[in-house]
Amino acid sequence: MRKTLIITIALLCSASLAFGADFNPTLLKLTANPLVQYDFDGTNLNIPVTVTGTPAGIIFAVYTRGKAGEIPNIQNGYLGWHQVNKVDTCIYYSPLKSAGIGTTTITWNGKDQDGGTVPAGEYTYYLWAYDNMSTKVKMTEFMRPYSSYYEVQEVDTDGLPLAKPIYYHYGQRWYVGNDPLDESLLEKTTISRPEGWASRNIQAIDPHDFNFFYMQVQNTDSGMAGLLKWKWVPGGDAEMMTDFGDNGFSDLWSAPVCDKPGVIASENYLYTADQNHVGSPEPDVQFYIYDYDGYMVDEIDLTPWWSSPEALEAGAQMNGGPNELDIRHEKVFLNCHCSCLKQMVDPIRYLETDEYDDLFVWTNGNGDYVLDHNFEETAALPWICMDYNVGPYTYNLDSDDLLWSQCPAYDVGAVSFGLMGPDGTGIGYFAFAGETAGWKKGSFFIDSGTAYDGMYCDNEHTGGPHYDWNADLRGLGCYFIGHDSITGVITNAVDVADDAPAAFAVAQNTPNPFNPTTTISFSLAQAGTVSIDVYNVAGQNVATLADGYMEAGSHSVVWDASAFSAGVYFYTVKSGGHAKTMKMTLIK
Repeated sequence: MRKTLIITIALLCSASLAFGADFNPTLLKLTANPLVQYDFDGTNLNIPVTVTGTPAGIIFAVYTRGKAGEIPNIQNGYLGWHQVNKVDTCIYYSPLKSAGIGTTTITWNGKDQDGGTVPAGEYTYYLWAYDNMSTKVKMTEFMRPYSSYYEVQEVDTDGLPLAKPIYYHYGQRWYVGNDPLDESLLEKTTISRPEGWASRNIQAIDPHDFNFFYMQVQNTDSGMAGLLKWKWVPGGDAEMMTDFGDNGFSDLWSAPVCDKPGVIASENYLYTADQNHVGSPEPDVQFYIYDYDGYMVDEIDLTPWWSSPEALEAGAQMNGGPNELDIRHEKVFLNCHCSCLKQMVDPIRYLETDEYDDLFVWTNGNGDYVLDHNFEETAALPWICMDYNVGPYTYNLDSDDLLWSQCPAYDVGAVSFGLMGPDGTGIGYFAFAGETAGWKKGSFFIDSGTAYDGMYCDNEHTGGPHYDWNADLRGLGCYFIGHDSITGVITNAVDVADDAPAAFAVAQNTPNPFNPTTTISFSLAQAGTVSIDVYNVAGQNVATLADGYMEAGSHSVVWDASAFSAGVYFYTVKSGGHAKTMKMTLIK
């Protein structure tokens, strides 16, 4: 009897431990030579790439390098689908190549996307990858990435990766890394809005103090909208901050129609917008910049891009958004499910020059068949962009650390997302393993050097299409898929490896991930004192690998991490006023 009882207790403990496991995903990582020599002589360029963690579907792309200032504000392509302004642009991108864990080879024949020969010179290459073979892993069961009603805080107030990123939605916060099935870990606060005021879409955590957040509100009776600031009170009632703006309300703007994009936060500003795709027959789309005291810094007219008399005349909508915003590296991404238009804007550049066109970095519209509306031969309104009656329905737009952006794409078959390059070039549609043509509601990146970097999405396609959706069959919560993107340089410079380097440069450590040793390589244009420090995800210095004088040229150091626990670390190389930090992953 005693033996049976012991076995029973052991089994219960084992089941409890399995049920109570924290979320600890296997990260996808790519490693390749950051500096590749190529003679541009018509032969094939072969780039070895190491894939670790999970399998990968890889896109290889070649971009201009250092030419952004020479590229004017232009539109080109079929129907003028692509607008670029002072940004390096895509020359070539490959089809998706599936690769298992290990070493694969990326091959390029030196041709551009149209088959022309690329002139000799220096170019940026990108490798963008996601796990297209493995099953999604549940990150949490209790919050789903629905439309634009959620956001993620990835870094702390000093800009360092959070040990546990904060995944938040109206009155709820979840710390990524928690046990996905433990609902007691879901943090909540109650938000009691002023009478007559309704909240709109995403809320923004204050990047300077996570105890505060901002939300966009609207009063439909008065036809006005604005921003409020709140103090987060875990398990209690959030406190509205009356020292923000005028007795708690920011400067207001006229907003007679509902369905607003919410608010996002950068280091210096808050950004929001209005859009009237559901009701206004007049051009009416504005982008607003606010300071942290609640006062409007600027109001920018977006109607030249987001309003279309042609669409209204054809029977669609005058205004096509944006009703969803996202931000990465001070660049703001504009999107709406009701429009083909996807856009990246640079408010800081605009504020510095006060030139209207400088706000817009790239725009992807109808014409490239990626995220287009009414492109089918049978379309009732051929090539009309501002039409919320047709797919693909793209409920959010989000970017990774290298500014590759994606939209979940519903109603275009068994695909998961549409992908765009750092200049807005439409790369194509792609699918997660096992994906069906069911409903897609949201997806995003965590990509700041955390232990949880990857793609995240819902799993609600299992419930079927939205017009015949079975909520009982949907996959609850938010799910992880491996993702990584890296960049390097392709150049025709002679004897690159032997010449004295023209600039300070730091390469990605190899191997990466590693166990227990890895090599960090770097180049010095001038002799001088060099320091190399290793930090954990909490920003603590855990090792100093070098601190002394070195000659100009190429160098490398080895870190033996035998005494350290598995996880994400950062190494910073400093010399002569230059510094570069890169992330690496220790596995055991």
